[in-house]
Amino acid sequence: MYGAPRIHVDLREIDGVRVGRKRVARLMRAAGLAGVSRRKGCRTTVSDRQVAAASDLVQRQFTTAEPNRVWTADITYVPTWQGFVYLAVVLDVFSRRIVGWAMADHMRTELVTDALAMAIHQRRPDAGVIHHSDRGSSPSRRGLDR
Repeated sequence: MYGAPRIHVDLREIDGVRVGRKRVARLMRAAGLAGVSRRKGCRTTVSDRQVAAASDLVQRQFTTAEPNRVWTADITYVPTWQGFVYLAVVLDVFSRRIVGWAMADHMRTELVTDALAMAIHQRRPDAGVIHHSDRGSSPSRRGLDR
């Protein structure tokens, strides 16, 4: 269960033992030891293999010469004491700045469309902007718990 920070603290409490936290981490890595996390993960994207993927207009080239040409989007989650909060962001590839975002306690369509609407309202791009997101859909929380 213990990771390098906790082992380092325990070793410091022993008289005569002087060791750095990074050395403890390096020795643990060399021995193949790692701390165990009790935190449950959350899957936010499940690809539907039966649906044809949209064409990749970006072709994995995440650079552009000017703003408002390519926007990328994604959803992540933030664990809180009350449960998960989901965050959708839209990022301008040129400046690497978040141009739109939305938070909610669900992963329904309006979470993503609210983030995109904020980006459009903030930046007012022309019709040539490419909005790129990962392939997949987000399952319900109930489906994740099974």
